[in-house]
Amino acid sequence: MSVTIIIPARFASTRYPGKPLVALRGAGGEARSLIRRSWDAAMDVPGIDRVIVATDDERIRDHARGFGAEVAMTSATCRNGTERVAEAVANLGLTSEIVVNLQGDAPLTPAWFIEDLVTGLRADPQAALATPVLNSTGRMRAELIADRQAGRVGGTTAVFNDEMQALYFSKEVVPYAAGPFDDDEPTPVHHHVGVYAYRPEALADYAGWPEGRLEKLEGLEQLRFLEQGRRVRCVLVESRGREFWELNNPEDVPKLEQMMLRMGLN
Repeated sequence: MSVTIIIPARFASTRYPGKPLVALRGAGGEARSLIRRSWDAAMDVPGIDRVIVATDDERIRDHARGFGAEVAMTSATCRNGTERVAEAVANLGLTSEIVVNLQGDAPLTPAWFIEDLVTGLRADPQAALATPVLNSTGRMRAELIADRQAGRVGGTTAVFNDEMQALYFSKEVVPYAAGPFDDDEPTPVHHHVGVYAYRPEALADYAGWPEGRLEKLEGLEQLRFLEQGRRVRCVLVESRGREFWELNNPEDVPKLEQMMLRMGLN
């Protein structure tokens, strides 16, 4: 079953303009752009047929081609990464059986997250897409809450049923859990990892649907699938000692760099 990873990237981010070109310094001291590190993460995934950067910006295009990436140009009207991925698939005439959207702000995504994600979608023929969730420790839950209390849009949380079918995603920390929790203690909160594996027909449908009410309120593209009654499978992934965080705000740059230093990631 062929699998293509597409990395959507735009320059005009509302919260952090130019984010894909922001440099992150690894444990070895080398500074590489966010989009380069996301591309490197995609290239580390075994069994992938193709990795493509999808953008509407010439600066990102030129930078990505400079480190050897294949680039697909898309329109500036795409409202989110899923729409950009859908447009890239249509423009390129891709025939992959699974398309993975690796967000360009998630350079710490381990290869096994994507491997488990693809396996999870294959195991659920009724699902339009699959997305990974990571059980939050007390420390991670506290960081999510701290972001919200500071007025920052940080990580996203996911709620799902016993069959791992998504019920809701939110930028608030859900479900409510009184605690307290120790730093390394598992909590009822699950951090949504911003990666998606779609069936191509689901992508094509998504591009034709209007923006959903909840999608617009939360600013979360995956809610459009839930609002249209499509099945979204959550895949529980294991950290295996790796820390994970996405770059959402300028304040996240030193946080990610410290994580890479602790994990010895260059």
